[in-house]
Amino acid sequence: MKEGDFIRIDYVGKISESNETFDSTREDVAKEGGIYNPKIKYGSIPVIIGANFVVKGLEEGLKEMEVGKKKKITVKPEDAFGERDAKLIKLLSMSEFKKQGITPHPGMPITINNVRGRILSISGGRVRVDFNHPLAGKTLEYEVEIEKEITDLKEKIAAILEYCLQVDEKDVDIKLGEELVEINIRIDTSKFVRKTIADMIKKWISEIKKVRFVDEY
Repeated sequence: MKEGDFIRIDYVGKISESNETFDSTREDVAKEGGIYNPKIKYGSIPVIIGANFVVKGLEEGLKEMEVGKKKKITVKPEDAFGERDAKLIKLLSMSEFKKQGITPHPGMPITINNVRGRILSISGGRVRVDFNHPLAGKTLEYEVEIEKEITDLKEKIAAILEYCLQVDEKDVDIKLGEELVEINIRIDTSKFVRKTIADMIKKWISEIKKVRFVDEY
């Protein structure tokens, strides 16, 4: 695989030290590993090589693979979610939580100023919160298979929409013209999201020079 290739992959992600499953595209593996989420649509996912759809170490491993092949890829922390940073562990006042009607407890996930964290401990009216990524400092093991390479123009556009919006095919219409794609998305999307999609399409699909979004009422 090379930069700019569109592919679909299946994978199981585990923490090397504990062999604990933290992510998977397979529903049965997610249930077995205790990470099943009924809100997630399981199945292979689209990846554009070079577009940072997956962590750096996994992407580098995919470049060395071929369609239909399976491989185990080891990813060090610096090529995954980074090393743990002591500066990202903060002490916050209990009163800040009470103002928001929150009763904190150890292990509780929280979001402050759009940054996710996890409460480590509570003592003396202070709450110790870790804002490191949960997988920071971890070596990861991916068992991955490249299911197919996407070469059809319409499928490439659908792959970008799937990545950005997690939409089903029934939620979008894609019409191709000469150097133009017209997209009708049947779910609410902001102007910012649409611009992001348009920029991504024009960057990674050279045949498309213009993207048009259509609203129906």
